[in-house]
Amino acid sequence: MIEVVRVRYDDPAHAAALVELLDHYARDPAGGGEPLSNFARDNLVASLAARPFIFSVLAFDGDTPVGLINAIEGFSTFACRPLVNVHDVVVAASHRGKGIAARLFAEVEAIARERGACKLTLEVLDGNVSARALYRRLGFTAYQLDPAMGQAQFLHKWLD
Repeated sequence: MIEVVRVRYDDPAHAAALVELLDHYARDPAGGGEPLSNFARDNLVASLAARPFIFSVLAFDGDTPVGLINAIEGFSTFACRPLVNVHDVVVAASHRGKGIAARLFAEVEAIARERGACKLTLEVLDGNVSARALYRRLGFTAYQLDPAMGQAQFLHKWLD
């Protein structure tokens, strides 16, 4: 039976599960195809715990971690309310197609509502067809204000 829980960063089982699943995602082509660095493995959980605007949810199949979402609270200036960016979505390859991601998202949405958030945001690679289909089923749409201005694009710039 799948159980979805809010991560307690000070719980060693939660901490280990989070790092294990995020490494699983990082090694996947959708996550970049490279393992987490030793620095990330050693410092991630403490760094997340130090930031009250970040939260995570895990899915377990018995004692086996099988799903993870890391989310980061931001702020919508137009709505003058918090928003929640879904930063990482991971379901172990062995458990995909079983509705685990939808259950993780339901818990993230509940937490976002508790925080008074106006919306959830996320980014997804064009080639991640299964994730894009899931997000559409969950009600996510491309961001735009005026259709004449087109859809927003997610951009980044590395600082080191």
